[in-house]
Amino acid sequence: MLFLDEGQVRQHLRMAELIPAMERTLIDFSAGKVTQPVRSVITVDPPGGFFGMMPALTPEGLGIKIVTFYATNAERGLATHMATIFLVDPETGAPLAVMDGRLITEMRTAAVSAVATKLLAAPGAKVLAILGSGVQARSHVDALKLVRRFEEIRVWSRTPAHAEGFAEEIGGKAMPAEAAVRDADVVVTVTSSKTPVLNGSWLKSGCHVNAVGACRPDWRELDDEAMANVVFVDSRQGAMKESGDVILSGAKIYAELGEALAGKVPARANETTVFKSLGMAVEDIAAALVVYRLIGKRKNSEESGKTRKDS
Repeated sequence: MLFLDEGQVRQHLRMAELIPAMERTLIDFSAGKVTQPVRSVITVDPPGGFFGMMPALTPEGLGIKIVTFYATNAERGLATHMATIFLVDPETGAPLAVMDGRLITEMRTAAVSAVATKLLAAPGAKVLAILGSGVQARSHVDALKLVRRFEEIRVWSRTPAHAEGFAEEIGGKAMPAEAAVRDADVVVTVTSSKTPVLNGSWLKSGCHVNAVGACRPDWRELDDEAMANVVFVDSRQGAMKESGDVILSGAKIYAELGEALAGKVPARANETTVFKSLGMAVEDIAAALVVYRLIGKRKNSEESGKTRKDS
């Protein structure tokens, strides 16, 4: 059985390969080819953390992700999200790998947003607005640049110094939230806010929003007006149980992203669209399989080379 830390995962996981893997995974999920219960969450109070269990059986793999979210870790200089993924052989039940899931969570979330952006954002999208300045903000910039050519990136954070530092890092510009969103073609909300940070009245007609934060039923990032647009989700069942943006606004879910990717429903990309991302175990298992298979190919190649050398 393989044991992989974050550094080893980073060596093998590439966004260019992860994005198409997430697209296939979303299609499989919405086609009913995946067994995946809604994540089970235990509240750890004090200090106010969450411990989540996310199992999934996919057409290609079986496994579970254990994930923790401790917002107070930011004050300690620690990651707020940590995770471990356990892969199992679906044919025998034999354990295959245990790998660090923090980076996988970070990258697969951004890769799924890239899939949504590729489908729903205007082909000529030039302005990207990021509300948030943490690891997900950085990962989203990396992923979205692969599906659209942005000429301007705007950044807002509740902590101005963080916004300034992040903007300088990515070649963007820090500004107030409303100014950042006005006339933006693509908007990403990646905050830990429990109340709306994005007002629908700021949105440009025909823009696309990736709403990534607010992963609890009583948390919000988007106001009711923003949620009154064409709403896509990764999982209807998950959104109706976990998304405060959906539940508290009474928003009507138009479709799962996988349904639109498969052509089962029109994408309505000429309208203002919102993709409410909660993250699913099937995405984690698919991403972990990308890493596992690449390591297998490398080992096979090394063994083949050694055999040729010895002979």
